[in-house]
Amino acid sequence: MRALRRLALAAMLASVSAAQADVGLLMRPDVQRFIDEQVASGEVSRAELETVFANVDAKPNVITIMDKPSTARPWYQFRPNFYNEKLLQEGVAFWQKNEATLQRAQQQFGVAPEMIVAILGIETRYGRVTGSFRLADVLSTLAFDYPRRAEFFRGELAEFFRLAHSENVNALSLKGSYAGAIGMPQFMPSSFRKWAVDFDGDGHRDIWNNPADAIGSVGNYFQQHGWLVGDDVVVPVDVTPGAAIDELVADKFNLHYTVAELKAKGIVPRAPVRDEALAVLVPLEVAPGDTRYWLGLNNFYTITRYNKSTLYAMVAQELAQEIRNRYLAVRYAPVPAVANQDASAPAVN
Repeated sequence: MRALRRLALAAMLASVSAAQADVGLLMRPDVQRFIDEQVASGEVSRAELETVFANVDAKPNVITIMDKPSTARPWYQFRPNFYNEKLLQEGVAFWQKNEATLQRAQQQFGVAPEMIVAILGIETRYGRVTGSFRLADVLSTLAFDYPRRAEFFRGELAEFFRLAHSENVNALSLKGSYAGAIGMPQFMPSSFRKWAVDFDGDGHRDIWNNPADAIGSVGNYFQQHGWLVGDDVVVPVDVTPGAAIDELVADKFNLHYTVAELKAKGIVPRAPVRDEALAVLVPLEVAPGDTRYWLGLNNFYTITRYNKSTLYAMVAQELAQEIRNRYLAVRYAPVPAVANQDASAPAVN
């Protein structure tokens, strides 16, 4: 049986030009084992998988991108890329256009409209920049030729195939980022499978082209990751001399301390906050050599589940608040008074 399968695969590969694909990929033992595992799950067919792998074009350049040392930019350099006039204006316009859907998402998931709007703006500029890489190419490359994170990306590749099958789309047609993130909210395939929703009820979870599904999916993701309705995101603080700043900052992605415990360690909130609330200490270099501190509360932590970066979480919060301010200013702007003129009076030339 295996001999017959190899002959069939060889015939298939002979029909695929080298210019179109990495024709050796399908014949690799590790790829064949992966195919066997996925077929055994009963969710995808061997024919589907073999057709895709026979047409995959390996992208070694994405490994180079993944392996570039990530030099974290300071806050004052990071912030202008995402908190700027263009994104603010686009955010208000997106909210105005999708007001009813955002209101429904808030009612269902408890997530403020401005946060959903900010996330979609930061991620893809409201769907304009969703990635031009074929997902089958980049995920296959990372799954089989990137040992450092091969296990993670094989899991994402498996989820990708299930996604394509369940949504009845051609796996070779789907595109995304160099790391395999997809659609307006830039979900990884596993996130799509778990948290994407069909928010307009048309039978598809189209986070690529359908703002309603993108809005609902972000709202669902935040709710499922612990977003607290109406709670604060950050609170500015002062740090007393001698506070164990390095120890606290090193634990910035874990909610291990209550506000009361942080106060006992020398962290002094500059605004009211519940002593029992969980929080992390967040340092931001607001200007060269000038570092200031905030408490990131539960909702700040939730944003870092979406993107594991305190800079991302802070800029999402700031962008959301200013978009809200501008949206409300426009929505509730006073109507200019119109002079009361007697329609029967003759016009004055």
